[in-house]
Amino acid sequence: MTVRVERDGRVTVITLDRPERRNAIDHPTLLELLDVQAEIADRAPTGTRVVVLTGAAPAFSAGADLNGVEEGQFATDLRRVLKGFGALPVPVIAAIDGPALGAGTQLAIAADLRIATPESPIGIPAARLGISVDHWTIRRLRAEFTAPVARAMLVGTENYSAERLHALGGIHRLGDLGAAREWAQRLARFAPLTVVAHKLGLESVEVEPEIVEAFEVARSTAWASADAEEGRAAFLEKRTANFTAS
Repeated sequence: MTVRVERDGRVTVITLDRPERRNAIDHPTLLELLDVQAEIADRAPTGTRVVVLTGAAPAFSAGADLNGVEEGQFATDLRRVLKGFGALPVPVIAAIDGPALGAGTQLAIAADLRIATPESPIGIPAARLGISVDHWTIRRLRAEFTAPVARAMLVGTENYSAERLHALGGIHRLGDLGAAREWAQRLARFAPLTVVAHKLGLESVEVEPEIVEAFEVARSTAWASADAEEGRAAFLEKRTANFTAS
């Protein structure tokens, strides 16, 4: 099992538990998260009223596990997990302590609220790997972290500390998992039907638009390129990638 689930009263803590891989997300992890989401949805709000999503030390999640990750089913199920946290009828708090990169940042922005230790690095280094995130991630990143930050992360591959994002509003609180648990217990006392209505209203602002054809063509081209293969190989071999735009 790569996901641990702990219930503390009406708070459910989901922990990504692959510390030897810095909680990199592989396909089995996505399937476990989908199962956990379904169980929480079945029991909410009379059971779980708040979810805390975190990672075992030393990271929140260092990204997708590039061993065998391709665009197809992995990307489809990652999208299902990300949207699944938004669809849960309870607040989801991302408790970040350590790197939240790539898929880790995607999970963080899928949450309703974020708390992090100040030095935790957050970013999407897709351009260093020759791959592209999906349109949902681009829109969500822009909405949660502001347009300039989204451009810096996606085009400039710049990482931000949680402290810097807190100053910009993208991280709601600075603190550790203990502080996240306290926050969750406080939220669990609020009227659950009101919270559900407000969350649904906020999520409906982000209704999926028609996919821009040019973007989908560009994203598919990136994933199918020799650069994508080179990016993964360089990452696994711990060397600098040699991209050729082919």
